[in-house]
Amino acid sequence: MSVDLKSLDESEKAVNELGKSGDLGGTTAVVTGAGRGFGRGIAGALVGAGAHVIGVGPTGGHLDAVRDELGPNFTAVVADAADPPTASLLLHEYRPRAVVLCAGAAPSMRPLHEHTWESFSANWNIDVAQAFSWTGEILRNPLEPGGSVIVFSSGAALHGSVLSGGYAGAKATVRFIARYAADESERAALGIEFVSVLPQLTPATDLGATAVAAYAAREGLDVETFLRSRGPALTPEQVGKSVLELVTTDHAHHAYTLTAAGIAPLA
Repeated sequence: MSVDLKSLDESEKAVNELGKSGDLGGTTAVVTGAGRGFGRGIAGALVGAGAHVIGVGPTGGHLDAVRDELGPNFTAVVADAADPPTASLLLHEYRPRAVVLCAGAAPSMRPLHEHTWESFSANWNIDVAQAFSWTGEILRNPLEPGGSVIVFSSGAALHGSVLSGGYAGAKATVRFIARYAADESERAALGIEFVSVLPQLTPATDLGATAVAAYAAREGLDVETFLRSRGPALTPEQVGKSVLELVTTDHAHHAYTLTAAGIAPLA
């Protein structure tokens, strides 16, 4: 890791022990995949609500750009979010009130028979490994009551994703992991909410733009025509707003779909 980790002082720890409120002033949040796309939008929303965001990503350049934009309430940590020691170290050091797991591999867009096992399984080794490591660590060493863990799945977990190999199955497993963790939190009366979010396909991120182009070509359409049939595109800023809503309000569901219209409970 490239950051000099500093211990939280006692006043910050006291604030993190508070239950949910609309104001995140003085609290800490960890966001993986914070350097771009949805993660960047989420980091901006949480900083805007007063949180100190620990942004995790694999390269310093993207994180430095986010820090320049958001200011001193954003701390960049260059690390592999799927590596178990990353979860253990950051959770112990910063004791966050909220954890948002948004990092993930960009799948290779090709038909099933053109995948290798390496390309097919990429999201299992990153997206699923991340969810498994962080949720397990949080259950063994819980956040304070009132904490939130938001885990990003995908709409592909419901409908499949024929060009992205094991992506849809990996994202479905991420959703299951979040639900299993929610059940364990309830059984142990930890007071920690685990929620999965399933966003729609959007061209507003690098991953989404690549997928949109691939699916448009598969259907023999140009990108503009393909997108027109799908309605308004989800943006990182809308994702950030929705995650902020989940972090700062109580809710009765463990999984939500996310479109440009906002979040909706998954039946």
